Amino acid sequence: MKKFIKIILLSLTAGVLFTACERVDLEGIGELNKVELWYGPYSNDAPPLPDDCVLIDHVEKDLGIKLKTVPLPSGKEDQMQMVLDAAKTNSLPDIFMVDRNTLVTLLKENKIARVDKMYEKMPKRSYQMYNEEARAATSFDGYSYGLAQSGSIDRNEGVLIRKDWLDNLGLAVPVTTEDFYQVMRAFTYNDPDGNGLNDTFGYGAYIEIRAIEEGLGSRFAPFFGAFGVEGTYNASKKNPGLNVRKPEYLEAMEYVRSLVADRLIDPQWATYTKNQFRAAWKNGRFGIMREQNAAFALESNYKDFDEKFPDGEWILINPPVGPRGESSVGANSTGYRIYAISKRAQELGKLPVIARLLEWMSTDGYATVAYGEEAVNYMVDDAGNITTEGLPDPELAYTKKSAAPLLQLRNMVFYNSDEELKARYPTWYSKNGKEMSALKTLRAMQAKTWTVGIGIPGISKELKTFYEQGLKDFAMGNRSLSTWDEWLKEFDELGGADWEKRCKIHVEENNLLLDNNKM
Repeated sequence: MKKFIKIILLSLTAGVLFTACERVDLEGIGELNKVELWYGPYSNDAPPLPDDCVLIDHVEKDLGIKLKTVPLPSGKEDQMQMVLDAAKTNSLPDIFMVDRNTLVTLLKENKIARVDKMYEKMPKRSYQMYNEEARAATSFDGYSYGLAQSGSIDRNEGVLIRKDWLDNLGLAVPVTTEDFYQVMRAFTYNDPDGNGLNDTFGYGAYIEIRAIEEGLGSRFAPFFGAFGVEGTYNASKKNPGLNVRKPEYLEAMEYVRSLVADRLIDPQWATYTKNQFRAAWKNGRFGIMREQNAAFALESNYKDFDEKFPDGEWILINPPVGPRGESSVGANSTGYRIYAISKRAQELGKLPVIARLLEWMSTDGYATVAYGEEAVNYMVDDAGNITTEGLPDPELAYTKKSAAPLLQLRNMVFYNSDEELKARYPTWYSKNGKEMSALKTLRAMQAKTWTVGIGIPGISKELKTFYEQGLKDFAMGNRSLSTWDEWLKEFDELGGADWEKRCKIHVEENNLLLDNNKM
C-alpha cells in the first residue's frame, strides 16, 4: 500500500489555501456558517452520528462551521419522501442526499441551487469525485444542479449460502434452479441448524427496487437471471425491450411463486426493511441470500452473527442456472450518490461555506470522517498506513461495531482507490478461525456473471405503483398467474407499451444496445 497518510498530507495545501480565502467566524458561529446536512448513513443499523463526536468538533474548530447532521431513513422511498415533504414546506436543509428523479422534481420546483461554481472551490474533492461523467449525471441544459459522486462499488453483491447447513444435511452446493429449490426446501423443513425447531427458511429477501432492477427488485434478481430476464430492460441487440413483457418473465414469476407458495422464502420478505432483513440473517433465519460484500464481511457487520453462531459459515456461490443455461447475479450499472444544495442555502450565501466543508472532508478531515479519532479508533504505522494495531482499547477500533456511529458520513468521502479499499476492508478472523475479508469477497463477487443495466426513461407514479404492486401480488398469490396476460394488458393501457417505445427510441438514439449484455 502506498503511504496513505502522506497522500493525505500532500493534499492539505489545497485545503489550507481554500480555507484561508473564505470567511471563518471565529468570534461566534453566525447564521452563514451554520450548515444542516441530511445524509445517507453508512451503516443503517447503527445509531446516527453523535452531535458531540470528534468530527463535529473538528468542523467547528477548524472551519468555524456549526454542523448539524440528520440521517435519512434506510429505505430509498422513505428517504425521498422526507426530502419532498421538506420541499413542500420550504424547509429543505442546506445540503442533502437525493436521487436523480427527485433532483429533477426539485429543479422543476426551483428548490435547488446550481453548483457549477463550487467545483473550482473544491480542487482535491472535484479531482477525486466529480469527473466529467459525474457532472453530466446532474446537468440540465449545460448547468450542474447536484454533486454526484460514485455510489456503491460496482458488482459488490453476490449469492451467499450457509455452508454449515449444507454440511449438516449432507448437501452439495446447488447449481441449477432445481438444485436451489431442493436445498431451500431442505433448509426450510429438515432442521438445518439442529435446534429441533421449525424456525428456518431456504431464502431471505426484501423489496429493494432500483431503476435498473424494477419489479421485485435486486434481492430476487438471481432467480430472474436464471431465466434471462434480470433487470428492468434487456439491452442485448438480439432481444431488446422491457423484460416484464417477455414470456420468460412469466416463467421466472412461476418459479418465484412456487418458492413462496411452498414457504421456502422467509414470509416476511414482503414487509422487511433492509435493517430487518439483515437482522434476520444474523439471527439464523434463512440460509441463502443476495447480500453486499461489506454488509456481510466487515467485522462490525458480521459480529452479531458470529457471536450467535460461532460455528456458522457463509460462502459465496454462483447464481442459479436456469433451464436454458442462463445465469446472472443481477443488473449492474455505475450509480451516483447525489447531494443537492437548497435554493435557500444559496440565497443565504452558503455555497462557499458548504464547498469549504466538503473540501475539508476530502483533505484535512478525510481520516476523521473515514476512520474516526486517531489513537482511539485508528493508528498510523511507520509506513503511513491506517491500522488498528497499537490501539489502547482495540474494541474502539474503526473496524468494530462500537465505532460505527462515528463513521456515518464515510460515504461522503470514499472514492474507492485501491489504497482506500485496503484500509476500509481489513482482513480479520471469525470465532471459528475463518479468514474474513470484505475486499476478497468483493473481488470474488465481481468475478461472477452480471448483466449490464442501462438508464432508461422514467415512468409515471401510477404505472410504477401498478407494476410493482402487481408483481408483488403475483408472487404472494394474491393474484393468480393465470391472469398474467390480462395484467399485461392493463400495464400497457396505463402506459407500459408507450414506456417501452420511449425506451427503444432512447437506447437506439444513444447507441446503448450491446452484442453481449453480460459482464
